[in-house]
Amino acid sequence: MPEIVVDHIYKNFGSNPVLKGTSLSVETGEVVALIGRSGSGKSTMLRCINGLETIDSGSIAVAGHALDGNAKHLRDLRKDVGIVFQSYNLFPHLTVGENIKLAPVIVKGMAKADADKIARDCLTLVGLGEKFDAYPDTLSGGQQQRVAIARSLAMQPKVMLFDEVTSALDPELTQEVLAVMETLARKGMTMVLVTHEMGFARRVANVTVFMHQGTIWESGPSKDLFANPQTPELRQFLSADVK
Repeated sequence: MPEIVVDHIYKNFGSNPVLKGTSLSVETGEVVALIGRSGSGKSTMLRCINGLETIDSGSIAVAGHALDGNAKHLRDLRKDVGIVFQSYNLFPHLTVGENIKLAPVIVKGMAKADADKIARDCLTLVGLGEKFDAYPDTLSGGQQQRVAIARSLAMQPKVMLFDEVTSALDPELTQEVLAVMETLARKGMTMVLVTHEMGFARRVANVTVFMHQGTIWESGPSKDLFANPQTPELRQFLSADVK
């Protein structure tokens, strides 16, 4: 059973169709990159997978949880699915460690000592073990984004979703964050990421999906897709990125 099954989902914003019968399957341990122009439906699909957007029709199942409108099922799904956005959304009045421990204690009912250990382990994983007692405003943008990743990891998710997490960062900080994501991929984390980083998608993602006009226009093993795009739309998109 795949870890993520998106089956013919439709999503409209008012009279504007954003997803038009989109289907996607992600196996356990697989890394899938969603690429495409702004407005192609990439981020909307990611938000639908986490239940942040409701779909008009079709079905979604993630980590064994069906998105069926049931509030309890949605809460259960979100315990197993982490999502990181381009904005870090850290609480400025809490230390880095407190930011990371908050959800495991409140949502999972974890003992504070256990949450403390997990928070430290997750910070070490993202290369910020020494920042446990620091406040967010003392960190660079790249460091804050890595804390946001650690915060999601502290919930011990089965699936991680990344929505343009490097788009607000300069190139040097972008590489910091991409290195963390590459580490997670090597450790076997199931990941779906919306990205403009074509080199990263080619190198790290098992599968790359090119979205165009609300549909999956072309998809396949990343090396094949980048080396031999089959449609003029993808060829044009990739050639524009090279420039």
